[in-house]
Amino acid sequence: MTRIWMAALCVAAGTTTPALAQERAGDGQGKLSLGVTAGTLGIGPEIGYRANQTIGVRANGGFLGLDHDFTSGGIDYAGHAKLASGGVIVDLYPFGGGFRLSAGARYNGTDGRVRATPTGPTQIGSLVFTAQQIGTITGRADVREFAPQLTLGYGGKLRKGLGFTIEAGALFQGAVRIRDFTSNGTLSTDQTLAGTTYRNELAKQRQKLQDTANDYQVYPILQLGLNYRF
Repeated sequence: MTRIWMAALCVAAGTTTPALAQERAGDGQGKLSLGVTAGTLGIGPEIGYRANQTIGVRANGGFLGLDHDFTSGGIDYAGHAKLASGGVIVDLYPFGGGFRLSAGARYNGTDGRVRATPTGPTQIGSLVFTAQQIGTITGRADVREFAPQLTLGYGGKLRKGLGFTIEAGALFQGAVRIRDFTSNGTLSTDQTLAGTTYRNELAKQRQKLQDTANDYQVYPILQLGLNYRF
């Protein structure tokens, strides 16, 4: 009875007991969140659970198609990438607010296609061939399936309602691997010395493209998100 009277007096005076304050704060907390993220990993859903003020976990996915033209080894390529990945991330909130440090791993199903159709004499490897001899060059690019990621950002406060998130960091995907690098010109299946020479030079051209791809072993992450915390 005494505790009830003390609580009533505190409310009347505009204050609350520590127990009542903690109970009221808990009423506004939302641990489960559902939302969507968009950025360099693509666009996709995200589900999160924040166990308390300092730690939480998330799972998300990203999907997107991108076209990109570039030049490598003196050849102009048209590239198309299909972003497809899913990750599980652990979030640490060192100050108990919205700022977070995050680490996790992603299944990376991203792959790409490259295509080039020379219109005149073009150097392949160390030799020059005609457009007819070369035809259209095609290739495939992929990355290793699992890659770690590290980010920092803002995950919103531990309260129910609509929230905004942002994070930036890196996905350590390793080197992009160039595969199935072929062409369909007149020398592509020629069994003479000229055909053999051409295919050897095309292999050198693939290595030039691989050397370019080796410079992109770390993929930048910048994601914006909108979620609702229940």
